[in-house]
Amino acid sequence: MRTYDLRNHLGEFYNNYPEGRQQPVIGITTNYVERDARLADRYYMSVIEAGGTPVLIPPVADRDVIVNTLENIDGLLLTGGADINPLWAGEEPSANLSNINSTRDLPELLATRLAYNRHIPILGICRGIQTLAVALDGKVQQHVVSEIKHSQDAPREELTHSVTIEPGTLLYRIFGERKRILVNSIHHQAVAAPGRRFSVSAHAADGVIEAIESVEYKPVLGVQWHPEWLPEGAPLFEWLVDEAGKFRMAKQLHCRVLTLDTHCDTPMFFHKGVDFGHRDPEILCDLHKMTEGRQDAVIMAAYLPQPKMGEMFSQKVAFDVDGPTKYADLIFDKIEEIVRKNRQYLSIARTAADLYEDKRKGRKSIMFGIENGLALGHNLQNVRHFAQRGVVYITLCHNGDNDICDSAKGCNTHGGLSKFGRDVIREMNDCGLMVDLSHAGEKTFYDAVELSRMPVVCSHSNCRALCDHPRNLTDDQLRAIAGKGGVVQITLYPGFLRTQGEATIADVIRHLEHAIEIAGIDHVGIGTDFDGDGGVRGMADSSEMINFTRQLMERNYSERDIQKIWGGNWIRVMAQVQSAATKK
Repeated sequence: MRTYDLRNHLGEFYNNYPEGRQQPVIGITTNYVERDARLADRYYMSVIEAGGTPVLIPPVADRDVIVNTLENIDGLLLTGGADINPLWAGEEPSANLSNINSTRDLPELLATRLAYNRHIPILGICRGIQTLAVALDGKVQQHVVSEIKHSQDAPREELTHSVTIEPGTLLYRIFGERKRILVNSIHHQAVAAPGRRFSVSAHAADGVIEAIESVEYKPVLGVQWHPEWLPEGAPLFEWLVDEAGKFRMAKQLHCRVLTLDTHCDTPMFFHKGVDFGHRDPEILCDLHKMTEGRQDAVIMAAYLPQPKMGEMFSQKVAFDVDGPTKYADLIFDKIEEIVRKNRQYLSIARTAADLYEDKRKGRKSIMFGIENGLALGHNLQNVRHFAQRGVVYITLCHNGDNDICDSAKGCNTHGGLSKFGRDVIREMNDCGLMVDLSHAGEKTFYDAVELSRMPVVCSHSNCRALCDHPRNLTDDQLRAIAGKGGVVQITLYPGFLRTQGEATIADVIRHLEHAIEIAGIDHVGIGTDFDGDGGVRGMADSSEMINFTRQLMERNYSERDIQKIWGGNWIRVMAQVQSAATKK
């Protein structure tokens, strides 16, 4: 019996605590007709039935509105409606183009692209699949011409044609590995080409694309039919709500855990005039991408290429400076300039306390590293100079022997550490700088492990047992790092992940888990090598780093273990090394 007693209704909220279950919030785009933002009830009821909380998104192209909307939803449902203006896909409208809805186009294309960058789960329906294609560099078929009637006059609940699903696809799994399903048809526009970010997962009998899905390990799916009107459509909404729930959990974890990438080569692009405060297509790590991937901190390396015999250092670098020490200082000057320009959102960190303070205040952190001890200019005093400058580690060498040691790709010049190299390690211990053995030859590695009073690190290295490359670490080396109390940071350079075929995030996880098996959970982390040729499908740039967290969560790593992997282990070692120098 219906009651109009408000107090009785409120009792359903207040008689127990909590008032309601935590549910993923699904933003649903609305149609726009005669100055009304409208939505068929089957969209939001399908979300509710799948266990989500629906929120309606009006077609507004305001930047702040879109960004704040995306910040507060866990999934995005792109709904059906009138066609998209093909001009947005760079095409002239054909004579058979049906009605378009210009009020919706720009807001939805912007929201879709930004949601994709943020790794927000997306389900596109009918017009929504076309929105996905246009927003992400695909093409639309402006008017479907076929023996099959795609624009049906039948009721929306009526099944009117069949769809063939590609085996092995996400859609195939969602529908219980069924190769053929029956669907409704209420459209006259379709996807002509999905673009490089998607693969086709279903076709109609006439070849019209009926579904696309992400090939970049993102929870993004589009279908041409209207599942909200079909009982058989429930699995799609259940998938969206489930993925949104996982994304919500990952976001919440990132709020609690400090996320640190220990090796990034973005300074290599400074000579091109890149802008760290923009979403710059030239670089893989910038302020926007870090924000999209919910990454807190990065160690930017001043990379110094190793000259060959008879070659001048100035011939190897973009900036005209007098020697390697001044070159490294120039890189750090430029990072400081970037931070000054973005000081409301960005800070230079030198200690663990700095990192946690920046996170508390909502700022991103940049730390300094040096890749190649050539930067010392064969002057031991420069160890202290760089320590005072804020550098937290020095990678002893790069691809070639230097005056400190032999490289993994060198010529065994010293038979390991040189006499100067031994003095460098002692001074680094005294000054609180971490000894980084990525790129070091095997004899150099063991010499340094034996000599250093402090734990040693590898800021970006992988496992030789899985990929036989001289830059990778043997199992014995992994054990030696753990025995010394140090850490090895798995990197995303494809050639260090596998010898053949395309490297993906699955290979990153494979190397990480091997390192955990050999060295232990307390001695691993992540050092991407972004902009130093690091980056794989699924972890292509800083915007996709939350996907790394999702992969760890799906493998049932605890929050404590994820915190260790995402920088906690590294920060422990860094604090130990710095503290020992302070006490000396």
